[in-house]
Amino acid sequence: MFPTNTTGEHLGRRAFLKGALATAGGMAVANWGGLFNSQTIAQEAARQNKRCILLWANGGASQIDTFDMKPGRPTGGPFRPIQSNVNGIQVCEYLPLMARMTDKLAIIRSMRTQSPDHPDGIYHMHTCYKQNDRMPHPEIGAMIAKYLGNPEADLPSFVRMGSTGNAGSGYLGPRFEPFHIGQDGRLPYFSEPSVTPQVQERRTDLLNFMEREHAREHRAEAFESHRLAEQRALRLMRARQVFNTNEEWPRARDRYGNSTFGRGCFMARKLIEAGVPFVEVGQENYDSHADNFTVHKANMDVLDPAWSGLLQDLQERNLLANTLVVWMGEVGRTPYINNRAGRDHFIRAWTIVLAGGGVRGGQAYGSTDRDGREVVDNPVTEGDLFATIYTALGINPRVRHYVGARPIWATPEGSRPVRALLS
Repeated sequence: MFPTNTTGEHLGRRAFLKGALATAGGMAVANWGGLFNSQTIAQEAARQNKRCILLWANGGASQIDTFDMKPGRPTGGPFRPIQSNVNGIQVCEYLPLMARMTDKLAIIRSMRTQSPDHPDGIYHMHTCYKQNDRMPHPEIGAMIAKYLGNPEADLPSFVRMGSTGNAGSGYLGPRFEPFHIGQDGRLPYFSEPSVTPQVQERRTDLLNFMEREHAREHRAEAFESHRLAEQRALRLMRARQVFNTNEEWPRARDRYGNSTFGRGCFMARKLIEAGVPFVEVGQENYDSHADNFTVHKANMDVLDPAWSGLLQDLQERNLLANTLVVWMGEVGRTPYINNRAGRDHFIRAWTIVLAGGGVRGGQAYGSTDRDGREVVDNPVTEGDLFATIYTALGINPRVRHYVGARPIWATPEGSRPVRALLS
């Protein structure tokens, strides 16, 4: 496990927030300087009602044992491929439900990335930038929350289930920090109201009065962050019933699978339907340096019903066309099998899968050589992936923000959306 924010990231965020401005209403906003049409882009993107769910394979899933199988090769392993519902695309035998939904999937088999270790890889695959303590970049969830979120909504715009990302909102500021809940989507026990609604309303009115008075003389970012967090918590209390799945889950678990991850995927669907623009659901324990095949079979037994159930549920509710579902981790796994029957970290040729809103399904993009050691055609970088995701969601992948006088782009220089993946 890794902390949500490193010490360096906290310091970088603090330094950035010292340049924050305060509006007349006391709300902290970033000192964008010459922000490049940010509000116009945000309004236009939000009108499209796009949403995104990230299914995070924490530790890094094996591409050769899931969606880029190499049967009969020394690197292939014991799992057998099965034919999907798309001619020419095979997947692992332990993903039979997803095999029936491959017409919804855009399988990228040609990821070539740069950060092979967990902390750097998690940061890189959440932000599309290398980790740099001097410039904390926002995670994809924070960026989507900014451009697709509704600032007046009671629900958060960026919800995370499980412990995955390690960058947070970066230079976008505290308004877009992730809201963390349990991996199964449940709110913590202490979120239950301890007083009647009438008493809570009076307490809130008193608190707001005291905060306004305090804000007149104290405008430091620490005070503003505290006020903002308090406001978000109070607004969330009004919408907390959305997180209650006790009555619905018994009917849904046959579809999603009776697992914590399955329940998290079900909660993700509920939150998307309620208007939350970005939800991340983590599935742990893919870091299979030993017993790779035991680990992956167990994980796929959980992943297959949860992922397929989510896609089916979104489709039946007419949400899939506007909801992009991304399955990825921070790294792939090596083609070679080590002396502990494991696969180690691998970034030269691995797989990520997209489905739903803005993506053309039923395809495998790019390819690797017959042993899976190298990308043969159409390599995709971190920046290309994020440019594709942002474009699918209606966000300009080259939107520019300023930190002081320094311009920062949403994706690195040279990043290009993969047009073949977009519908």
